[in-house]
Amino acid sequence: MSKKPWGGRFATGTAATVEEFTASHQFDRLLYRQDIAGSKAHARMLARQGLISAEEGDLIIGGLSQIEAEIEHGHFEFLDELEDIHMHIEQELVVKIGPAGQKLHTARSRNDQVALDLRLYLRDEIDRISELVAELQKSFVRQARKNLGVVMPGYTHMQRAQPVLLSHHLLAYYEMFGRDRERLTDCRKRVNVMPLGAAALAGTGLPIDRESVAAELEFPSVTANSMDTVGDRDFAIEFAAVAALAQVHLSRLAEELVLWSTEEFGFVHLADSHCTGSSIMPQKKNPDIPELIRGKSGRVIGNLMSLLTLVKGLPLTYNRDLQEDKEPIFDSVKTLSACLSLAAEMLANLEFRRERLTAAAAGGGFMTATDLADYLVTRGLPFRQAHSVVGKAVAYCLTAGKPLTELTLAELQKFSRLIEVDVFTCLSVEGSVASRRSTGGTAPERVGEALARAEQALGISG
Repeated sequence: MSKKPWGGRFATGTAATVEEFTASHQFDRLLYRQDIAGSKAHARMLARQGLISAEEGDLIIGGLSQIEAEIEHGHFEFLDELEDIHMHIEQELVVKIGPAGQKLHTARSRNDQVALDLRLYLRDEIDRISELVAELQKSFVRQARKNLGVVMPGYTHMQRAQPVLLSHHLLAYYEMFGRDRERLTDCRKRVNVMPLGAAALAGTGLPIDRESVAAELEFPSVTANSMDTVGDRDFAIEFAAVAALAQVHLSRLAEELVLWSTEEFGFVHLADSHCTGSSIMPQKKNPDIPELIRGKSGRVIGNLMSLLTLVKGLPLTYNRDLQEDKEPIFDSVKTLSACLSLAAEMLANLEFRRERLTAAAAGGGFMTATDLADYLVTRGLPFRQAHSVVGKAVAYCLTAGKPLTELTLAELQKFSRLIEVDVFTCLSVEGSVASRRSTGGTAPERVGEALARAEQALGISG
């Protein structure tokens, strides 16, 4: 018997070069558990519907369990002539149990079979990655609690802008990755739809029960259109987009850690366990882990671009091009997972140099200029006029070679008679931070509230 399921149609065998070119088992064997789980559910349904006997169903399920164990223990032989994981399993099933194995593919195509496997795989990986994101969020929250009250410079355009609490900065990443978790959860809803039963593209005339298979595999619903089911991969592309955005957030974090660990910034001390050295310069301690996390964002973004390009010109329904959907997805899952795990470890062992942070916040000279403008606004001056007044004061400071905080009351009153002695409270770094009481601001009470909410959401005791 030909090992090809379409062997009856062809007069000659497939060329070895074609078999090598079309083979996908080298990477899609990763789906063997999902393929076997889906096949077992399909076999049970066929038996319930009377399309195979109960005895044949039991034979099929037993044979599939044996194959799964062989693959898990590395005792399974893979051949290019069998192309993919689906054909390997089916062929070995026939070898093990005989003609009953040939009935497994009743009312099923590899088109809906592979769609099922990929959805099952992504569903599990989304759940696992979501937990990794939560662990990373916990690292941010724990550092925020540990360093509550530490002031640092906030930046815009990479220039010192206004003083903020370090905890406020850390909780910004907590929020970013929280949205990533929300996107994963939302993406999972569209992944978690059962495709089996669409067959090649038009459904099947055999009396199958798609809903019972969906229930067994814990899908809440089945796909509504058989052509759409086998012809699109938008659920996978959506995951790739979510993964790319999460990786971009990781890259931004990595960039800050690289900068902050330099002598020029000196804001953080990276643990030796998460750094490497130089092969020639013995004094070096390189932030290779955040650099690699930053660099790997190119892979995950590239995987998204690859998938978008893959499907952009495909007519309905299934086309062999879709075989190329798996490697980008597998790589995004692997890369994002590794980066999330390492980022959480790195943050847990990160030491913030509090004195350096506080000194940088206090030593900027003009970090509280906006506070002076706000002060004038509370005295009745329109903001644009207040902005101009403070700008002139800053220009004076630059000429005089002194920071805004060192101007005397008499000097400040040269720019506005509205300024009184209480101005010095708002010009201090502590006063500036304390004044930002708007919802979402950096005032200690606001940050404390945000931290408490985050701890509650993540199940962390404060």
